[in-house]
Amino acid sequence: MTKRQDKYQLILEAAVEAIAETGFYQCQVSKIARLAGVADGTIYLYFKNKEDILIRLFQERMGEFIVDVRDQIAKCQTTSSRLKAIMAAHFNYMEKNRSYAIVTQLEVRQSDSRIRNAIREPVLEYFRVIEEVIERGIESKDIANVNVRAARQMIFGAMDEAVTDWLMARKPRLLLNQVEPIFYLFAGALRLQE
Repeated sequence: MTKRQDKYQLILEAAVEAIAETGFYQCQVSKIARLAGVADGTIYLYFKNKEDILIRLFQERMGEFIVDVRDQIAKCQTTSSRLKAIMAAHFNYMEKNRSYAIVTQLEVRQSDSRIRNAIREPVLEYFRVIEEVIERGIESKDIANVNVRAARQMIFGAMDEAVTDWLMARKPRLLLNQVEPIFYLFAGALRLQE
């Protein structure tokens, strides 16, 4: 990694921590710069503004996450294992990156429509990954002939809510412990045949 790439990554990491701590709207670019160990003006060599930082942070992290999920799915032989792989990857990533989870679950959703539109494509790509697993399960007759979009909404919605619930919980707990109970509900709803 070049020195420029290192600084860029340092700024993104600092942004995650700063935004998670103070919220997007209250977070100042100077705080991000301080946490990154760079001068305030250095931020503007890499990003147009605070919104640009949030957009690129989400796009990059989500892109990396999708690559990882696809790699995990490729190792699986069954529809059950593919669905569990998605869930485990989702929960594991959020659990290991709590500040990022706060940013994606709480801050991005409160941002303006321009930001939400800019991060739309990576979200849609993640939806496609889930839908592909469902479609493949239907083709192999592992899953009932269900509405793919509704099934994806159920799966993503449940995982999304589990992460938010985990973040808001009064007592710390492991998010990964939710894979089996939630999968069991999916299996019943999809009439999984494995």
